[in-house]
Amino acid sequence: MKPRAFDYVRPDTAAEAIDLLAQHGEDARIMAGGQSLMAILNLRMSETKVIIDIGGHEDFKGIKVAGGYLEVGASVTQNELLSWPELAKTAPLLAKAMPWVGHFQTRNRGTVCGSLSHADPSSEIPLSLATLGGEVVLRSKRGERVLAAEEFQTGMLSTAREADEMMVAARFPIAPNLRRAAFREVARRHGDFAILALAAVADDDKSVRLGIGGLADRPVATRIDTTSKAAIAEALGTLAWELEGSDDIHATARYRRDLLRRLGPIVIEEAIACAA
Repeated sequence: MKPRAFDYVRPDTAAEAIDLLAQHGEDARIMAGGQSLMAILNLRMSETKVIIDIGGHEDFKGIKVAGGYLEVGASVTQNELLSWPELAKTAPLLAKAMPWVGHFQTRNRGTVCGSLSHADPSSEIPLSLATLGGEVVLRSKRGERVLAAEEFQTGMLSTAREADEMMVAARFPIAPNLRRAAFREVARRHGDFAILALAAVADDDKSVRLGIGGLADRPVATRIDTTSKAAIAEALGTLAWELEGSDDIHATARYRRDLLRRLGPIVIEEAIACAA
């Protein structure tokens, strides 16, 4: 299938992009890499009258460290972040999660913020943002607002972004207590969306922040008591039933819950064992 007809606009400045969103509102969509958006439009799961292309735009480029965050601009591709020389030292969890995002070819076009905007509950970048307790920066003609990860993603492919807003950056915390990190996922093939993905950061040997992707309708992050194997197993068992999960063509909810119970202790131990 092919998408319904739409107008294509490539603004010269960030201000022009914001003006276009204010003008067209719900009839417009921002495109940075198009790896998720074009697939949805091709399948006619969504429609738009205007595409505003900011891909590669210098106003939205940039990877910088500021105010305790690694800030990634809206047109930074996934491979640009993955190949950033300081990534492993600055944000170890992202360095471990990014190679699982799609394939080399799709990462050349797909953007970090585009993945967050798409809001797939099985996607690695939203999971990393939730696990680290990150935030996104939204901008419109009305001004700028910052939303925490749990506020931004509201459900399956759903966010709190207003029609006249665009995401201009994502911020990943880089505090020293987030340096011990681990990431694992199970998928049909490497590069596919995860059946279940787990991310963990350990700030001490008694507690780990565990992120779960693919079980609920959005990434979920929670603190796990790691004082004993029994405490970990009890916490993961309770969490599995609370999140419930659902069946689809890739796996049953029961299988996903079992993966959480079996893979969870491994990821938690790996995070604790990491050198800070």
